[in-house]
Amino acid sequence: HVGIDGDGLFTPTTPGHGFVRASSSLGLAVTSDTNTVVPDALAHQQLLQKTKAGRIDVYLLGDSITRRWGATDYPQFMSHWYSTFRGWNAANFGWGGDRVENMLWRVENGEMEGIEPRVVVLMAGTNDVGRTLPADGAGPAARRIGDGIAVLLEAVRARAPKATVILMGILPRSDNPAVMPVIQGINRRIARLADGERVRYLDITPQLVDEGGRIRDGMMADGLHPALPGYRAWAEALTPLLTELLGPRKSEDFAPPPT
Repeated sequence: HVGIDGDGLFTPTTPGHGFVRASSSLGLAVTSDTNTVVPDALAHQQLLQKTKAGRIDVYLLGDSITRRWGATDYPQFMSHWYSTFRGWNAANFGWGGDRVENMLWRVENGEMEGIEPRVVVLMAGTNDVGRTLPADGAGPAARRIGDGIAVLLEAVRARAPKATVILMGILPRSDNPAVMPVIQGINRRIARLADGERVRYLDITPQLVDEGGRIRDGMMADGLHPALPGYRAWAEALTPLLTELLGPRKSEDFAPPPT
């Protein structure tokens, strides 16, 4: 089985959308730009190198929604990335197409070794939901994916015990409104993982949708990934938390360069 995210990256999925505690391999990725197959191990090596390329106080872990914000192949967002995070030593560890088990594999295979982030911003789950209603139904799917996010959160905290985790709610998506009950169910479940101290829950859905629950014009680029106004809304919600946890942004920044 193959899953596709908005970056045109293909990742292996498990039959029946099951959650895997520790994936043995990230498999293969196909890039839409070149239509060539490259091992996901190349992405993993790139991110392993990033852990050694600078100081990381803010660690963003996620899928393509996170990745696009600070990726060199999305230059339209790069200046906003810098204006949001410069001075907080932030590093982007998002990767296109990642499901919860892919992020767990990356965390368990070195992408948090040798660093001591003070804050981890974690957003996971939208690729597990997918574009169609999961076969097991909205309620069971929300429980299954929510439980997977809890396992991922536990793995992150084990590797960054001094960090505060900002656990993001899954963003609303309009490519198929039928999956929104799954997303809402997951968000209700993972919100209960927060303790208000070492784990903070942050859901920016109210900033992205109108009173009728429809995504506001201009917020999303394609029904899944934020456009610049969506990233601005995310930044406006994150900034007070990061200021509380880290203090004001410094004049210098020692984060690894974007990739």
